[in-house]
Amino acid sequence: MQITELEAEFELAPDLIYLNHAAVSPWPRRTAAAVQAFADENLHEGSRHYLHWQQTEQRLRERLQRLIGARGSDEIALLKNTSEGLSFIAAGLDWQAGDNVVISNQEFPSNRVVWESLRPRGVVVRYADVSGEDPEQAVIDQVDDRTRLVAISAVQYGTGLRLDLRRIGRHCEEAEVLFCVDAIQQIGALPFDVRAARADFVVADGHKWMLAPEGLALFYCRRELLQTLQPLEYGWHMLAEPGNFDNPDWQVASDARRFECGSPNMLGIYALEASLSLLEEIGMDRVGAAVLQRSQQIVSALQAQPDRYALITRTQPDRLAGIVTFRPLQEPVDDLFQRLRTAGVQCAQRAGGIRVSPHAYMPLSVIKRFLDLL
Repeated sequence: MQITELEAEFELAPDLIYLNHAAVSPWPRRTAAAVQAFADENLHEGSRHYLHWQQTEQRLRERLQRLIGARGSDEIALLKNTSEGLSFIAAGLDWQAGDNVVISNQEFPSNRVVWESLRPRGVVVRYADVSGEDPEQAVIDQVDDRTRLVAISAVQYGTGLRLDLRRIGRHCEEAEVLFCVDAIQQIGALPFDVRAARADFVVADGHKWMLAPEGLALFYCRRELLQTLQPLEYGWHMLAEPGNFDNPDWQVASDARRFECGSPNMLGIYALEASLSLLEEIGMDRVGAAVLQRSQQIVSALQAQPDRYALITRTQPDRLAGIVTFRPLQEPVDDLFQRLRTAGVQCAQRAGGIRVSPHAYMPLSVIKRFLDLL
């Protein structure tokens, strides 16, 4: 499937210019169809075919494994959202008073509050200022002999800054520090390789660049750490023998399912599996190239009007991802935001400016319509 064929998978209202994939994405046709078919099956058949549902669940785990380059689906858990995955890490590790966590000063609350909540246990949160020329070194400089974990977003939600995860991951590995990546603003937009990044944990919701509904998230835990991270929730689904309801000698599953306490979100599983099938058919190299092409088109147009707009997003090729944030120089940000929304542009206010985030399927002609408004 080519990128141009991808456009046919979306049926957005003709008056809408959807530039908000960094928030919540619209669904492809096949995802809506999968949800509708699953609803019809439940209407007419109930759970008669539950074993088939479980096959879809396993197929999703394998798609997620391939998407991030994990070694096996045993390293993949399906959780409610990014915040839950980060909370499992924060509360599941055996912290000691005086340990510290390194994060950036641009993190979304999910990847900030969860670590700050550890302060009553004597854990210190250290903030790396990633606004300078070498943000990776700023992170590395905050690591010391009491650092237990580095938790960084692959792409910062407000400024759109893309970080070199490999460089940070190498340092963490050498320093014997755990490395956690909030990858919600990269997975589905650009290729992601968990092993190249040397990440120990990766979390990402499906409702942004993975083109799926809210309510289901990827949680990756490196195989060697599965027994180290203490489960916080208990129930039938996370047992080694989940179908043996009367077993008094139960054991927790040895794979990542140990973090899934109860009945899975089957509706979300059907939806995310369908969305990922689309990304997999195209290939993430093509998807990523198309996302960057659209981001660069917006960047170039803004750079051509230096008297009217200032870019907040770093525009070097290795820094750019799917997010472009800018501010107007001749009118208040609030006024421009309202004007764009009135004209049908779905965008957001972040980092003191306007954040736009086009996905690969968006026709270049629609990008031009947005730029004409500017």
